[in-house]
Amino acid sequence: MGYLRTAILLAGMTGLFLAVGYLLGGSGGLVIAFVVALAMNAFAYWNSDKMVLGMYGAREASRQSAPELYDVVEELARRGGLPMPKVYLMDNDQPNAFATGRNPENAAVAATTGLLRILNREEIAGVMAHELAHVKNHDTLTMTITATLAGAIGMLANFALFFGNNRNNPLGIIGTILVMILAPMAAMLVQMAISRSREYEADRIGAEICGQPLWLASALGKLQHASERVLNERAERNPATAHLFIVNPLHGRNMDNLFSTHPDMKNRIRRLEEMSRPGGGGKGPIDYSRPRQQPASRSGRSSVPNTGRKPGSGSSGRDPWG
Repeated sequence: MGYLRTAILLAGMTGLFLAVGYLLGGSGGLVIAFVVALAMNAFAYWNSDKMVLGMYGAREASRQSAPELYDVVEELARRGGLPMPKVYLMDNDQPNAFATGRNPENAAVAATTGLLRILNREEIAGVMAHELAHVKNHDTLTMTITATLAGAIGMLANFALFFGNNRNNPLGIIGTILVMILAPMAAMLVQMAISRSREYEADRIGAEICGQPLWLASALGKLQHASERVLNERAERNPATAHLFIVNPLHGRNMDNLFSTHPDMKNRIRRLEEMSRPGGGGKGPIDYSRPRQQPASRSGRSSVPNTGRKPGSGSSGRDPWG
């Protein structure tokens, strides 16, 4: 989505945060909420990546600890013209992934162990290309600030019963009740508007980075099916971060999941399939016929996860990574 629309949506969420502060504490509450909003945005700018990664128990991976995943990300970053991000693994059976960081120079991509188990090498490349597209679009900063503000609004709404006795509140107790119910819902609506647009765009650019839209389309189908069956306890405890993931990690056990932060999966897959067709709007697959540039420190082992598949058995019908 355009930077102007993103700025407007974030300003709207900040305004909502200030309005909740006013309803709870009048003009004094408004000032306090404004200061808190500024502090939270500044803190999120510098620390959001560490917060989210720590929240999900992610551990940094290296070429030695996860050579296949690391090399796939390295190759895709080179193709996308991006600095090499930090790579993280999350010990979680639900197959999923996300990107975070305030800019491409300080970005990180994270994948669950469940994702590496169920996807083949082409599908992993499609997912990681999607996450690198978020980095390239500077979506990662927007996503983390949105999650911070949404969580703060939900926190203020929960405090409304204890601190919502502002005499200047024209609606009195009714206003307090409305704040408790409507503020978190409004925050989720803003998250929806931001998240759905950025997911479609990341699908498109990610398909261009990896060169084959069907890799990502195949991965999305598998991830959607598996994520619905496998519970992600950490995500359920932190629903405000659900929009960070490539597929919705929530199972609808609370009100925060009444509004999905992800586009309909059938629509995402359909758009990718259209990109794979001649004249489908995509830039076409990358030319893999040229020899791959090998890193200086590279050993002789495979650059992608060993899935037991023969070269050329991927969705493209050939082995572009060889």
